[in-house]
Amino acid sequence: MGNTISGPDGQPRCSWCQAAPEFFDYHDNEWGFPVADDQRLFEKLCLESFQSGLSWRTILNKRENFREAFYGFDFTKMAEFSEADVERLLQNDGIIRHRGKIEAVINNARRAQDLVASEGSLAAYVWRYEAETPPPPQSASTSPESVAMSKDLKKRGWKFVGPTTVFAFMQAMGLVNDHAEGCISRKKAAQLRRSFTKPV
Repeated sequence: MGNTISGPDGQPRCSWCQAAPEFFDYHDNEWGFPVADDQRLFEKLCLESFQSGLSWRTILNKRENFREAFYGFDFTKMAEFSEADVERLLQNDGIIRHRGKIEAVINNARRAQDLVASEGSLAAYVWRYEAETPPPPQSASTSPESVAMSKDLKKRGWKFVGPTTVFAFMQAMGLVNDHAEGCISRKKAAQLRRSFTKPV
């Protein structure tokens, strides 16, 4: 298949795995499998925001540092961050020291609290945007659903949540099965999606 490569075990994987050795573990154990946990969903939205203009490898290699710096992406705790926390984070060379992105995710933590108060959970909100007819695997960088979710989040005051960022989030969190045709994880993702109970 054009969009697959042979993995370390000789089995086909999505071709993007070849960009870095650490991508295989992320691909095989996380990417594209459905998630209903609010904290994990919020973490991914934050990390996708930080990735804007950068490579995912850069973010993945710093992910544990991000988790430590942002209290495990507990948005209840992050919502309490002050200007002193922003300055602290700007001195942390283990993360991406970009004031605009740091301030955006702190803002988004507060907006996540608002969203949970109005919608019940972040998961219930996010999964309303699951695509009924997703584009062919790895053929798009946005979708009608990612455009709609991006627009609604921005209306709610979220930042750094453009349609491309939101679509990457949807791919990673299993709202769309974007594993390539022929990839060994495509079937696993499909099975997990079938047995997944959508949050309400």
